[in-house]
Amino acid sequence: MTSFVKAVRFWCASLVVLAVQSALAAEAPPKGNLLIAGGAVRADNVQVFQKLVELAGGQGARIAVMPSAAGNPERSGNNLAATLKRYGAQAFVVPVAVRLKDHDYKRDADDEALAKQVREAGGVYFVGGDQGLITKALVHPDGSRTAVLQAIWDVYQRGGVIAGTSAGAAIMSATMYYEADSVLGTLSGGVNDGRELAPGLGFVGTDVFVDQHLLARGRFARMLPAMLKKNYKLGLGVDENTAMVINGQREVEIIGYQGALLIDLTEAKTNGDEQRFNVSNARISYLDRGDRYNLRTRQYTPSDDKKDGKLDPAHPYLKEPVYSADILGHNAILVMMERLITNERTEAIGIASAMPGDPLEDLGFEFKLTRDATSVGYESATADAYTILNLRMDVRPLRMTRPWYR
Repeated sequence: MTSFVKAVRFWCASLVVLAVQSALAAEAPPKGNLLIAGGAVRADNVQVFQKLVELAGGQGARIAVMPSAAGNPERSGNNLAATLKRYGAQAFVVPVAVRLKDHDYKRDADDEALAKQVREAGGVYFVGGDQGLITKALVHPDGSRTAVLQAIWDVYQRGGVIAGTSAGAAIMSATMYYEADSVLGTLSGGVNDGRELAPGLGFVGTDVFVDQHLLARGRFARMLPAMLKKNYKLGLGVDENTAMVINGQREVEIIGYQGALLIDLTEAKTNGDEQRFNVSNARISYLDRGDRYNLRTRQYTPSDDKKDGKLDPAHPYLKEPVYSADILGHNAILVMMERLITNERTEAIGIASAMPGDPLEDLGFEFKLTRDATSVGYESATADAYTILNLRMDVRPLRMTRPWYR
């Protein structure tokens, strides 16, 4: 890609960001709710789908299904609508998608008849796929809203629910990952506007970064460079088959199969003398299903099964080192956090490294978690489940060595 094309893409992205931020700043706080799912939501996830129908108005509620992100919009839209109907909703598909055959998405996105249908719904649901296709279909090149997108905002403003899974979760914040590299690639190569990062739709506001597939794909690590780049202090990453509901009072509730990670960079610092990615004093918390967290007050409310389960740091029941050779692996960060919060040891180390043959195979990163006086843990009385609050996280680059016999 030429430097001219890169410059044009950055300029265009900057215009869209300004347009999104200006639009959000000019509007009153929405009265509605967000239901943000981390991807791979199973059709039998009763808690998530029943909550969505409830927030949209209850049995018989009209829910607009947006298949814009899907590779096969017709199939994905119809499947999701059928699932919602089984839970009692009157779901209908809105045919606005770049990849929808025999349709002109630019014309459809500004079709006032389609916009009216959406505006009269109690909720809107974005299916998964490619989040770049959502913004391409619903946002004009100058960053202004199409008629259908404005109708979606009208639903949210008056008290309806805006929901999405995977790509549909990524567009919830004002910044989203776009042409993303691997998780390790974002740490080693950095992130840039108009390439790895692009404007989202901003439903959650401009102060919180949202990401998805968090624990299953180790994406907590890629939240860090994005948040630092765009000066976010708070980030929420939700795991698969799980959702977080955010209401008009900025209260977050976790529902579904697992939980979400909260990243706080309020006191975080970086070492400018080090060329590779690094951060110190980031704070990481795990919110389990049933937990609540207020984004305004930073107050945590445990789920009912954890109300009497606050851990006593003076009486840990583990006394072993906590280490992971693949901190970006499936659920690895959560396992390490759980083992640290119940341990007499106060530090845990996790390593991330490239695969052999990678151009940067000698580069790795150390993730150090520290339990200090501000760290708190809660244990469920009914399941082997924990909530872990406010562990310190420091990340520094490492030089990796490979076997001598290669």
